[in-house]
Amino acid sequence: MIGVMTGANSLITIPVMLQFGIHPGVAVATNMLALTFMSVGGALPFVGKGVFDRRRLPLFVLLTLLSSAIGAYLVTLIPAEAMSFLIAFFMLGVATFVVLNRRAGVTPRQKVGFGAAFAGYLLTFLLGVYGGFFSGGYVTMLTTTFVALFGMTFLQAIATTKIINFFSSLVATGVYVWAELIDWPLGVALSVTMFVGAAIGGKLALKFDNNVVRQVFLVVVVALAVKTLVFDLDWDMLARLVQTALGTA
Repeated sequence: MIGVMTGANSLITIPVMLQFGIHPGVAVATNMLALTFMSVGGALPFVGKGVFDRRRLPLFVLLTLLSSAIGAYLVTLIPAEAMSFLIAFFMLGVATFVVLNRRAGVTPRQKVGFGAAFAGYLLTFLLGVYGGFFSGGYVTMLTTTFVALFGMTFLQAIATTKIINFFSSLVATGVYVWAELIDWPLGVALSVTMFVGAAIGGKLALKFDNNVVRQVFLVVVVALAVKTLVFDLDWDMLARLVQTALGTA
C-alpha cells in the first residue's frame, strides 16, 4: 500500500526472503514477478484520472524495455552487498532533495529545458538497468527523477512510474523465467498480496494532495535508507569488496 507512493518495496521483501534462507537469485527473481502484478494494481486507480504523462510515456517505456533486459542479465554479476550500500545513500540523497526543494512535486513545472530532459531520459535508462537487476529503490529514484527533471507533481510521477515499472518488471521476469529462477508458489502468493495492496494504496494516494504525498514519501524513504544501512548491509563483506577493488586497482 505504501509502496505505491514511495516505491522501495524490494528493500523489504527481498531481505525478508533472504532471512528465510531463499537463494538471493531466486529471491530477486520471485520478487520481480510479484512487482509486475503490483505495478498493475497500483496503476489501475489512476486510469482515467488524467495524471499520467502520456506525452513522454512511450519513450520512457522504450528505454525501460531495453535497459531492464540488460539489468536482469547482470543479476549474477554484481555483488548485492555493494548495491545495498549504494541504494541507501541514493535514497538519503533523494530525501535531501525533497527537503531542500519544498515546491518540487507539489506544483507542476510547465517548461522543461533540453538539458534537464536529456538528463531525465538518460537517468530513466540507467535506472532501468538497475530496476531489472534488483529494483530496490528503483521506483523511488525514478519518481524523484521525474519530479526534479521533468517538473511532474508527485501524483503524476507516481502514476507514470507504475506503468514504467510494469514493463521493467515484465521484461526482467521473462529473463528470470528463462533462467528458471522463480519460486512459483511463493511468487503467486506475493503477486496476489502486492496487487491488492497496491490497488488500495493507489486509491488512497488519489485522496491526498501532493503536499501529503510528499510528506509520506519523505518519511518512508528516510526510514528505508536507515533500515538498509543499519539492518541489511553486511559491512564486513563491503569492506572486503572495497579491499579487493583497491587491490585490483
